[in-house]
Amino acid sequence: MNAPTPALPPQPAATQSTGPDSPTRPSLTYAAAGVDVEAGDRAVELMKDAVKATHSASVLGGVGGFAGLFDVSRLLTYRRPLLATSTDGVGTKVAIAQAMDVHDTIGFDLVGMVVDDIVVVGAEPLYMTDYIACGKVVPERIADIVRGIAAACSVAGTALVGGETAEHPGLLGESEYDVAGAATGVVEADALLGPERVRTGDVVIAMASSGIHSNGYSLVRRVINHAGWALDRQVSELGRTLGEELLEPTRVYAGDCLDLVRTLNPASAAGADLALRGFSHVTGGGLAANLARVLPKGLLATVDRSTWELPAVFKLVAELGGVPQADLERTLNLGVGMVAIVAPSAADAALARLAERGVPAWVMGTVGADDGVFGTAGNPDYVQGAKGVDGGAVRLVNAYA
Repeated sequence: MNAPTPALPPQPAATQSTGPDSPTRPSLTYAAAGVDVEAGDRAVELMKDAVKATHSASVLGGVGGFAGLFDVSRLLTYRRPLLATSTDGVGTKVAIAQAMDVHDTIGFDLVGMVVDDIVVVGAEPLYMTDYIACGKVVPERIADIVRGIAAACSVAGTALVGGETAEHPGLLGESEYDVAGAATGVVEADALLGPERVRTGDVVIAMASSGIHSNGYSLVRRVINHAGWALDRQVSELGRTLGEELLEPTRVYAGDCLDLVRTLNPASAAGADLALRGFSHVTGGGLAANLARVLPKGLLATVDRSTWELPAVFKLVAELGGVPQADLERTLNLGVGMVAIVAPSAADAALARLAERGVPAWVMGTVGADDGVFGTAGNPDYVQGAKGVDGGAVRLVNAYA
């Protein structure tokens, strides 16, 4: 797990000459090419306890194998198990972590981006792998990144079963890295959540984000650079430094969403008209575009902006950069990281359960028929057919509180 792999094939190490009178060329080694295998081994030693902490009896082989092994014998009890998979990265938020030299939180951003896409369909994320590309393996830094990934996997109830660290000298700077991951989950076919379950009259529930999460950082970084603000600047509206706010880890919703599934959609109800219809993970594209993806064609979710106040960091980005509201809404989550769509009779129970788990949540809208009245060209408050999905529509109304 997480041992360095070559960016280019290693060069021959033998001494060479072109003829009897030619000077001897120096030997070339892998270390001289910029790849430190021993540093990779030290990184594994520093991280392996954190990785093992995510393992249950279903994980075989421990740390260091060529492949992670996960025992799926329990799937034999499923009537029709469906595997769900997702892969993602963190984006340019890694630049903030690198600038602040803080690397033990970026793992929450990675895990959240991956496993919370899987739970949208009601699937339980079983296991995850990670990939880290860096200019130079600094064992402590790599171990911090992986420890953060492992901690977030523990929150999600997901095993971290493997990973890789690739050292790319000459391609990335010594302090630069990027991270990516993939996960696999499972859901019973007749418990699958999605657009086909959404009905007219359903209630749209918002779950608060912890901050910007991991999307829109190219815009955010451009705004703060244009304003000339340093990451160590104390910002009274935020109650901490700018860098600390921007590095706030993504909230991982997997455990909360699965708990809501178990509460509202007991196994005995599988295949029936389930009370919890589906989720929408608010990532790139913003709230409206991601919510529209999980609605069936012909239905419209009306979302009332006045049901929540924009968190301070989003107001700050808007003011510093003069960013139009429409651009903010299609770039950032604006305080809503996950959405649940439930039957009207289940709304109170959903809110109560989320409150018990410490997740701020509120009713932000309802689902009705889309009669086409609001779908005029150029209307920034109306989104339909987002991200390649020719599905339902979302209309944003009123001003933020």
